[in-house]
Amino acid sequence: MILDTLENIGMYASLNPLFPKVVEYIQNTNLATQEPGRVNIDGNKLFVNHNITKGKTVDETRIETHDSMIDIQIPLSCPEVMGYTPRENLPEAEYDAKKDITFYPGHPEQYITVHPGEFVIFFPQDGHAPCISPVPEYKKVIFKVKAF
Repeated sequence: MILDTLENIGMYASLNPLFPKVVEYIQNTNLATQEPGRVNIDGNKLFVNHNITKGKTVDETRIETHDSMIDIQIPLSCPEVMGYTPRENLPEAEYDAKKDITFYPGHPEQYITVHPGEFVIFFPQDGHAPCISPVPEYKKVIFKVKAF
């Protein structure tokens, strides 16, 4: 997991061959003004979801992991709390290959607050529980990047 400010996003471009395209998209797009929906950047290997997200309580959220994709999550209109547990500390659970997601029972080991102007990267080894917010609905962006 990586948490940093958007002004530093370029420092992480070398971590994945598709990350430079993420950096370019962020630098050339006003994320806050985009309509909700999916934008394909490089087919199913790299796309971005512009979302209106419903805020959840700690008890409503679930820990998840992805085997094939990396998440880069950016809250836009308010801070968002996200839970984190290393995948190695999670129990066995059923993987949904079609949706590339595994959900786990219980609560995360720790929580971070991600503010507008910041991003978090969750790799396949990072269990995460996003969308914790008292705000009923808020804007966020989630890049889905093929893990190599």
